[in-house]
Amino acid sequence: MDRAALFDIDGTLVDSNHLHVVAWWEAFRQSGHQVPTHAVHRAIGLPGEQLIDHLLGGDRDRSDDDRLGAAHDTLYSTFFERLQAFDRAGDLLRTLADDGWKVVLVTSAKDRELAALRRAVDADEALTDTATSDDVEEGKPAPDPLEHALSLVGVPADRAVFVGDSVWDMKAAHHAHVARAALLCGGIPRADLVEAGAAAVYDDPADLLTHLHTSPFTTVGR
Repeated sequence: MDRAALFDIDGTLVDSNHLHVVAWWEAFRQSGHQVPTHAVHRAIGLPGEQLIDHLLGGDRDRSDDDRLGAAHDTLYSTFFERLQAFDRAGDLLRTLADDGWKVVLVTSAKDRELAALRRAVDADEALTDTATSDDVEEGKPAPDPLEHALSLVGVPADRAVFVGDSVWDMKAAHHAHVARAALLCGGIPRADLVEAGAAAVYDDPADLLTHLHTSPFTTVGR
């Protein structure tokens, strides 16, 4: 039976979270909002509209939201050519694909941003498909993105593992009833990831690859 390896990409496969923090912080500053960088960091992983809601509140004037999002996208795009994957991120995806897993990226990134992230990972040959937040009504922490990813490859939830770096990733996987592993390389503390539902926590893609034989991939893969 088919198995699915679902991966977030920002902060999980590519060292991009803190670049997003800088871009969002500056976008907020330009619009007259003082948002601490630590608060922005903990919101990374939410789709843009939800991130703005989370940080500025849902009962605000939303007329500036499009400009805020556009400012973030413009600022973040200046980093595209310098994005770097975490050590052995591509090897992890290729190893799973070679073992018969259907590898799917589940991400809020799209268009040029997603293309830049995929270039950084440099493992397109290992990918079966990509699911973005544009494909669903609600992004993480709702289960919709993961459920959509599973529908793309025709794999049931009990035959899938999701790997992410944020509490939003873990909550989405929990709601989707998918086995979950978390990585610390996105900067979120281990305790927060475990509280959000992570069954196993690893330092980064290289650490997960080293311990793949004792990871949730082994349990689901039986």
